[in-house]
Amino acid sequence: MSAAAFLLVALLPGALQQAGASHLVVIAGVGGEAKSRDAFHEQATALATAAEKQMGLPAESVWCLTENPGRAPAVVDARSDREGVERAFAAIAERSRPGDLVLVVLIGHGSHRSGEDRFNLPGPDMSPADFGLLLDRLPGRRIALVNTASASGGWVTALAAEGRIVVAATKSGMERNQTVFGRFFVEALTGEGADVDKNGRVSLLEAFDYAHREVARFYEQEGRLQTEHAILEDDGDGEGSDAPTVDAGDGGRARLAFLAPSADAAAAEASDDPALEALLAERAALEADLEALKSRRDAMTVADYDAELEELLVELALKSEAIRQASGRTP
Repeated sequence: MSAAAFLLVALLPGALQQAGASHLVVIAGVGGEAKSRDAFHEQATALATAAEKQMGLPAESVWCLTENPGRAPAVVDARSDREGVERAFAAIAERSRPGDLVLVVLIGHGSHRSGEDRFNLPGPDMSPADFGLLLDRLPGRRIALVNTASASGGWVTALAAEGRIVVAATKSGMERNQTVFGRFFVEALTGEGADVDKNGRVSLLEAFDYAHREVARFYEQEGRLQTEHAILEDDGDGEGSDAPTVDAGDGGRARLAFLAPSADAAAAEASDDPALEALLAERAALEADLEALKSRRDAMTVADYDAELEELLVELALKSEAIRQASGRTP
């Protein structure tokens, strides 16, 4: 990186962060035995509650679905059957806008039989293809789907797409034992232990790294063979990584994805200003361009890479300044 580019990065610590509002759909599937039902319910309701109470997401931007909504009617919006899932996606599609982040978290049991992957729900199960059709109804949104269930590895390949983040609790459909990844992923988003850079928000990359680490610690402490190995995919090539990084390949988009809204997004939500919303969407596009550039770094000369990097950082600087002025925030 050239000196000019380095200086721009140093001067813009807030520029390379999420633009747009955030929305959450958390779905707890069929639990089976009482212990699993309780665990799935508690994880889903804890995440939905934190999204509103801790992170400040509007109630209309948070949908929580569980097997038995009557257990927590103040938190749970609907039963986690196919009809409830489709209603939740329809509501988020109406509520969200291009540039917004939509995080979908699946908590429960999964299966892989005869080459078919399923997430177990009350009534008919749903496949990656079923969720793919629902995600296609959210054009222009920044999508992140996290499947914390067993046998979820195949969902990464099935749902990978440009600009999309997909996380699975297992590396393949053959890891069929019940997982603990969901427990630690929710813990990462609702607590403070995963905030490595201490910016007051937990990125999806930080949440993945935290859960990945704690899963390994869990099996080591239990003296058990680890039967789940989580992977993350966010560069669109369909190949998940168990060690994503911020420099190249998987990890770049997840680093910029936060469920907790940025101050800019909060200002846009409060003002309902179309001009400000447009600026935020434009900055999100620039950030996506930056991640795409980083993925091509090895195929470029140093001079060409630095030139394009500087150009993007300058544009980000100007866009961030325009956002600050439009939102009335003090630099």
